[in-house]
Amino acid sequence: MSLTLGLTGMDPATETALKAAFTDANARIGSPWQLVPEAEAGHVMVDMDSMYGPMSWLRLHAAGKRVIGLTTAQRTQTDFRLGRPFDSHSFSVLLRDVASEAGVAVAEAGGTPIAAPPAAEAPPVAEPAAAAPMAAPEEPVAPAVAEPEPVVPAPEPEPIVATAAPTPPPAPPPAAARDPRLGDWLVPGVLDRRVRYRSSDGTALLIDPAARSYHGPASLKALAAGLAGTVQRTDFEDIDDAAWTGESAKAGAAQPLQRLQWLDALVAGNGELLPGYDPDGQYRLNKWPQTEREYPRHFRIATAMMKGPATLAEIAAASGMPEADVADFVNASLATGFADLVADTPPEPAEPAKSTGLFGRLRGK
Repeated sequence: MSLTLGLTGMDPATETALKAAFTDANARIGSPWQLVPEAEAGHVMVDMDSMYGPMSWLRLHAAGKRVIGLTTAQRTQTDFRLGRPFDSHSFSVLLRDVASEAGVAVAEAGGTPIAAPPAAEAPPVAEPAAAAPMAAPEEPVAPAVAEPEPVVPAPEPEPIVATAAPTPPPAPPPAAARDPRLGDWLVPGVLDRRVRYRSSDGTALLIDPAARSYHGPASLKALAAGLAGTVQRTDFEDIDDAAWTGESAKAGAAQPLQRLQWLDALVAGNGELLPGYDPDGQYRLNKWPQTEREYPRHFRIATAMMKGPATLAEIAAASGMPEADVADFVNASLATGFADLVADTPPEPAEPAKSTGLFGRLRGK
């Protein structure tokens, strides 16, 4: 598969820095990528912190492009994320991970080719059983301890297509040491295949991480009560194509996975900001969210936040909504990239007043 990358939605200085970092990063992993114009690229990087970045993402997403977001935010609605500030090392790790998601094995970021862990030699047995063909190795996501397997002759190398069930991906790093929730598993790149998840009240959700969509109840409030609590990898059930086709047809049309992420973050804090977010910080909306009709109060909260950075208490006062509702809405908006924390900046010193008297006019000449 051809790996092509384009750049868009950024200022010239950022584009120049990215091109320089890309050249070094691509060389670190064996130069499998090509930098091409946006229209020819399979993956496109967008500066999500710029004024036009979110609009570029919407356009590219609608066109079916895989989008990489360059951003200071910890989460973004794009398929992949490159954190800012970046360097050639972080860029090379990103390029390797995106290639892996596309099914292309490349070298490690330091230049060492990726290889499967060596199989342990089998202990001697009296009557060896017939050996099954060895499955093509998968690119490891994280170091894993493999069970010893008999050493058998390997068939001709084939493209990386696993015949055995893939190893479950590691748990996502919990934010601020909290236990993982459903939303943590919906971050791009964590789940690697379609799965079925049953909430605590038994509601089934069919999750397609590649399509960034899910099938389930249209009502969010009806689903919210079942999303409380910790979610582990074992809570997701693998589902075959036949079952997926039948169950998804009964569950209704596909819905954006971001909607499920938003709801999970909305109910996670129970009226308080999630761990890791500053309760005294100033928050703002960087773009207008998809306000749900089931939550009419959110329209007033969003309107207040669009006016500029403000604390939770200030947003509550401006919107007339309870501070607990504001905290829940901010959690959901931060998790989906619609809001961010505004860093405190010292006010600029005021310019000295200019004299308008006779001597002042003379000095100005």
